[in-house]
Amino acid sequence: MNIYGKIGRRIKELREKTGMSQNTLARHMKLPRPAISQIESGLRKIATDELLKFSRIFHVPVDDLLNPGKEPEVHLHEEKKEKSPRPRMRISVPQKNLRKFKEVLLYILNKVGSKSNIGETVIYKLLYFIDFDFYEKYEEQLMGATYMKNQYGPTPIEFARIIDQLISHEELEKVKSGYFNYPQTKYLPLRKPDLTRLKANEIEVIDDVLNRLSDMNAAQISAYSHSDVPWITTGDGDVIEYESVFYRTPPYSVRAYTDED
Repeated sequence: MNIYGKIGRRIKELREKTGMSQNTLARHMKLPRPAISQIESGLRKIATDELLKFSRIFHVPVDDLLNPGKEPEVHLHEEKKEKSPRPRMRISVPQKNLRKFKEVLLYILNKVGSKSNIGETVIYKLLYFIDFDFYEKYEEQLMGATYMKNQYGPTPIEFARIIDQLISHEELEKVKSGYFNYPQTKYLPLRKPDLTRLKANEIEVIDDVLNRLSDMNAAQISAYSHSDVPWITTGDGDVIEYESVFYRTPPYSVRAYTDED
């Protein structure tokens, strides 16, 4: 496979991972959709300025597009220090956020994961509302995950890497199933969450989100997320900013604002 084929395959991989359609990517790139198809198939050369645009859209360095095979988007910090890391752009997940993300996810799965409607897409949205509701109420992050806007709603970029780590540590199991003839990915917890890592106000917000939204299926909760101001005000394929929660409207706002706010 030539270099354009490798780059094209990497672009397709990143596009599909973020849930972006070829049409959406074409609009971002200001190219016709067939051009995106040709690029992904390795049938079209890519100009330098186009590489820079792809880099900005997918939040990865150009080096990652030119040297496919790496996954630099998410870096999970471990207790040990890295030796002479190669400098490159990445989404960095501090150890404290990583631990919090794991315990929140296991808390969700232990409470509602057995419901037939709770697949990967629903989990994405539950995590989003937990993170953004907590930020709106307390002006600080709970998990602090990075959420990207795509056609299916907010998607936590770190999710896949954290899931892989939980599976490798035998803390949860990934299962392929079906829900009304649609393919579904479910996660079965293999341990209880460590509640000492969750504060009372954090558990209160998590429970509130689960009580309100955990009966929705993937289509319902995705549609619901599309009317939340943070999603509305973010461009396709862009990272959703936490600060946008302070412009929410009912019924999404979870904070009782005063004249001083």
